[in-house]
Amino acid sequence: MSVNLQTPIDYLKGVGPSRANLLRSELGIYTYQDLINLFPNRYIDRTQYYTINKLQPNNAEVQIIGEITALKEVGQQRNKRLVATFKDDTGIIELVWFKGHKWIREQLKLNTSYVVFGKCNWFSGKYNMPHPDIELQKTHEKNLHSAMLPIYPSTEKLSSRGVSNRVLVKTIQQLLLETKGQFTETLSEDLISELKLVSKSEALLNVHFPKNQHLLSRSQYRLKFEELFYIQLQLSIKNLKHKQKIKGLPFSNVGQYFNTFFTKHLAFELTEAQKRVLKEIRNDLGSNAQMNRLLQGDVGSGKTIVALMTMLIALDNGFQACLMAPTEILSIQHYEGLLLECNKLNISIKLLTGSTKTRERRDIHNALECGELQLLIGTHALLEDKVKFKNLGLAIIDEQHRFGVAQRSKLWKKNSTPPHILVMTATPIPRTLAMSVYGDLDISIIDELPPGRKSIKTVHRYDTNRLNVFKFLRDEIAKGRQVYIVYPLIQESEKLDYKDLMDGYESIARDFPMPNYQISIVHGKMKPADKAFEMQRFIKGETQIMVATTVIEVGVNVPNASVMIIESAERFGLSQLHQLRGRVGRGAEQSYCVLMTSHKLSAHSKTRMETMTRSNDGFEIAEVDLRLRGPGDIMGTQQSGILNLKIADIVKDNVILKQARYYAKQMITKDPSLSLSKNKNILETYKALSKYKNIWNYIS
Repeated sequence: MSVNLQTPIDYLKGVGPSRANLLRSELGIYTYQDLINLFPNRYIDRTQYYTINKLQPNNAEVQIIGEITALKEVGQQRNKRLVATFKDDTGIIELVWFKGHKWIREQLKLNTSYVVFGKCNWFSGKYNMPHPDIELQKTHEKNLHSAMLPIYPSTEKLSSRGVSNRVLVKTIQQLLLETKGQFTETLSEDLISELKLVSKSEALLNVHFPKNQHLLSRSQYRLKFEELFYIQLQLSIKNLKHKQKIKGLPFSNVGQYFNTFFTKHLAFELTEAQKRVLKEIRNDLGSNAQMNRLLQGDVGSGKTIVALMTMLIALDNGFQACLMAPTEILSIQHYEGLLLECNKLNISIKLLTGSTKTRERRDIHNALECGELQLLIGTHALLEDKVKFKNLGLAIIDEQHRFGVAQRSKLWKKNSTPPHILVMTATPIPRTLAMSVYGDLDISIIDELPPGRKSIKTVHRYDTNRLNVFKFLRDEIAKGRQVYIVYPLIQESEKLDYKDLMDGYESIARDFPMPNYQISIVHGKMKPADKAFEMQRFIKGETQIMVATTVIEVGVNVPNASVMIIESAERFGLSQLHQLRGRVGRGAEQSYCVLMTSHKLSAHSKTRMETMTRSNDGFEIAEVDLRLRGPGDIMGTQQSGILNLKIADIVKDNVILKQARYYAKQMITKDPSLSLSKNKNILETYKALSKYKNIWNYIS
C-alpha cells in the first residue's frame, strides 16, 4: 500500500506532537508532502574533515573528529549553558548548548570518538561551536549514504529546541523509508522522454541525498521544471476558462468617435508599437470574451493615447468607460489631458476624487446612472458603492501594482456583464515576472518611444563635483529651461528626510539667489492646496527650480523641464530612479538626469548607477532590479510573496520558466481538458494541486 502524502506530519515515526507543532509553526510543514518538498538550501562535502589547528574565524560550517574530555554547566538560572571540552590531536574547542541540557548530557559519552558539525565562533581567544550536530564516529561512517550532506532551511527556534539539521536529515530519511522512495509520477511520458527528465522518485531521492553532482543537477532541473510547468498550466487554464466562461460585451463597431479622432484630431503618427497594441485590443473587444489585458509601456511611450482610443471604441458601441488612477495628482493629469480631446468630440467627461465636493459628487452620480455621463476619470473613489453606471463597458486601471485584487474585482461588479478590463503600467514588469504573475492576462507591450523624443542623457556624479553640477544648472536655466532637484523620502526617518530637504533647499537658495532665480518647494508635510499652488507656479514657468521629495514621482508633466537632479541617488531603487528620470525628456530639447551620490557605495548601489547611466530601457532596468531585489520586493506589499516557490527561482531559472510556459501552452492548445489518456498523470496532479490549497500556495 502506498503512503498517502497528505498524512499529517505527526504520524511520521520519530516526530511526535511537540516536534510536529514546531515543524508547522517554523517551516509550514503540515503533511508528508510538505516535508518531502522541504528542499536543501545547499550541500556540504561530508568527506572533508578539519583539524582544530586549521580552523579559520570565517563563519563557515566545518566537520571535526575528536573526543569530549569534560562536561560542565556554566552560569546561573536563565543564562545557564552546557559546555563540553572537545579535543583532537591538534587542539581544543568548546561545544556549547544553551537549551536542552539535561537531555543532551544524558546522550553524551566522555572519551569516545565523535564527529561534530557546525559553525565556529572565535571568542575570548578560543573557538566554540554553539548547538553542533554531533554523532558517534562509528554511526556517522555507517550513515554516510551520500558524500554530500544536505543543509535544510532552519530557524533559531528549531535549533534551540533540538531540531538540528541532523534531526531534519533523519526525519526525511524516515519518510523515504516509509514511502520506500516510491513517489507517484506527475508528468506525462511524452514530456519526460522529450526533455530527457529523471523520474519523480529519482529526482526526490537525489535532491535530498545526492549520489553525485551530476545527478543532483538533473534532479534539481526536473523538480524546477515541474514546479514552473504547473504554475504555467494553472495560468493557461485560468485564461482559457476566463475566455470561455466570462462572456464579454461585443464591441462590433469602430464608429464615429474613433474615426473622427483618428482622422481629424490625432496630432501625430502613431508608432508601430502603438498600432500593434491597438490591433490586439480591437481583436479582444470584437471577440465574445471579456478583455483582460495588461498594457506595459515605458515612461512617455504613449499609453494614454491608446487608452483614449480604446475608450472611444466603447463609446462608439453605446457604452460608458472609466479610468482609475492611484493618486489624485495622476488622475487630475489624466483628466486634464483627456478633457481637451473630449471637448473636440463633444464627449461628456468628469473627474471624481476624494476632494470632489458633495454637490458635484451627487451630480456625477446622477449623470452616470442615467447615462448622460460618458467618461469618468478618478481615484479609488470610483469603487464606492454609490458610484453606479448605466452601462459600463470598459474599465482602465492605471499603475495596477498599487491596487489590490479585491479592488479590481469591485470594478467588475459595476455592470451585469463584466466590463472589458485594460490594466496599464509605466513600471515595466520584467518579462519573467509578468509570465509568472500575470500569466492569466494577455500582455501588450509598447516598446518604442514616439518619434522626435530624444533619449535622456544620464550621468553619475559624486558630491565632490557639486560646483560643476551647479554651473551646468545655471547654463541650462540661462537657455530658458527648468530643473527638478529631488531628495529621498524614506518613511522610517521622516525627520531626517525633512532636514535633508530643508538643508538642500537652503544651500540651493544660496547658490541660486533671488531675484535672478525663483525656487518652488514641494514635500509630503505641506497642505494639498499649498502643494498644488507650488506645482502650478512651476508648470507656468514662474519658478525655474523645483526642490521636492518623491511626491513628483508620478503625475507631473512639464515639457520645459530638462534637468533632473536626484540627490542621494544610492537610497533609491532602480524602478524609482527610472520613474523620476521620466519626469524630464517630455519636450523637444535634450534632457539630462544627474545621479548624485557619496563616494561610499555598496556593490548593489554601484550596479544601480551603472545600469541607469547605460540604459534608458525600462524593461532592461526592471530585469536588473529583479535580479538585485527578488520578486517579492518588486511587486510591492500587495503582491509580495506571490511566488512562494519551493525549489525554482524565477530569476535564475528564467530559461526553465520559458520552457515550462511553452510546454504548458502547447498542452492546453492540443488538449484543453487534459482528457487524453497520455495526460492522465498531469490531470490528476493538476486536480490534486487545486484541491490542496496549501500546496498550491504559490499561485496568487
